[in-house]
Amino acid sequence: MLVLTRRANESILIGDDITVTILGVTPGGVRIGVDAPQDKRINRAEIVVAVGDENQQAVQSSSDDAAAGALLKAIGTRAGTT
Repeated sequence: MLVLTRRANESILIGDDITVTILGVTPGGVRIGVDAPQDKRINRAEIVVAVGDENQQAVQSSSDDAAAGALLKAIGTRAGTT
């Protein structure tokens, strides 16, 4: 990880087309501005992690439901044949 010290109104460049500017520093946090092409996706990391976690839970729930359905179908088939 590259660590840089910047003050308000100072910037860093990422590649040729992304500029990150420090807009202000307060006790509550740092305000940054990102100037990037519209085709670049910019997301807050905690949102990406939360969406990934929700997707994993949905997949797990879906596979649990499928497994339960298969089990009930197998049990129902056996009950019908015996």
